[in-house]
Amino acid sequence: MMRALWSAASGMRAQQSNVDAISNNLANVNTTGYKTEKPEFKTLLYQTIQTETTTANGAQKPISAQVGLGTRLASVTSNFQQGHAQDVDSNSAVMIEGDGLFGVSGRDNQVYYTRNGDFFWSQGQNGLTLCTSEGYQVMDTNNNEIILPDEVDASRVTISSDGVIGYMDPQNAYVPLNQTIGLWQFNNDAGLQKISGTYYLETAASGMPMNEATTPGLRRSSTIQGYLESSNVQVADEMVNMIVAQRAYELNSRAITTSDTMLEQANNLKR
Repeated sequence: MMRALWSAASGMRAQQSNVDAISNNLANVNTTGYKTEKPEFKTLLYQTIQTETTTANGAQKPISAQVGLGTRLASVTSNFQQGHAQDVDSNSAVMIEGDGLFGVSGRDNQVYYTRNGDFFWSQGQNGLTLCTSEGYQVMDTNNNEIILPDEVDASRVTISSDGVIGYMDPQNAYVPLNQTIGLWQFNNDAGLQKISGTYYLETAASGMPMNEATTPGLRRSSTIQGYLESSNVQVADEMVNMIVAQRAYELNSRAITTSDTMLEQANNLKR
């Protein structure tokens, strides 16, 4: 009965983590580039409650007698399925169609990766620089920041489906800037370390970042100017998952109540 108490308690802790992850998904349903998080669980160690044999001649039992000791949260993985396209009134907004991620350089010179293409032209030391809303600089395929020449009007900048950046001059002639927005892929997206917002860091589990422009064999992503990728959270699915998690939490709570009642009855037998 004490084993049942601890197993049920571990189930309640696991389902609490499940509800936390589902709540975070619902809270970020309108966050650009957000990827749904899914908790994964694993069983704890098993305890052998009988010896290897129950016969006088020591014959081996065909079936073991083991009881599990509960469950625990194993990981929270991100689902990188493509989100829906959302039209926005900004020519600096860029959406990725494919498996790539943008690379941005933070204030600490650390490279972060994101699917959020809500970019802006910000005044920097060298001119107008393509940045995120947090001020992180968007990198091109050569790991350099993207800067507009002084004479270029930011409202006339164009970004092709290949990420090539150019602009229309006063005569409406296209002029390339010889820079391309960089996109990177990973062997294991789920192994990326989640940072605040929609930013990720590479880890040993994710593998090294692979530049789509220079890595052979990769299926290249495309970019769409004037669009953003909405979150891939499915509200109906998350609500169903929430109900299932709540019921599982109640079942574990009921198991604790039942074990407590059995212990009480065992104590009363002694009297």
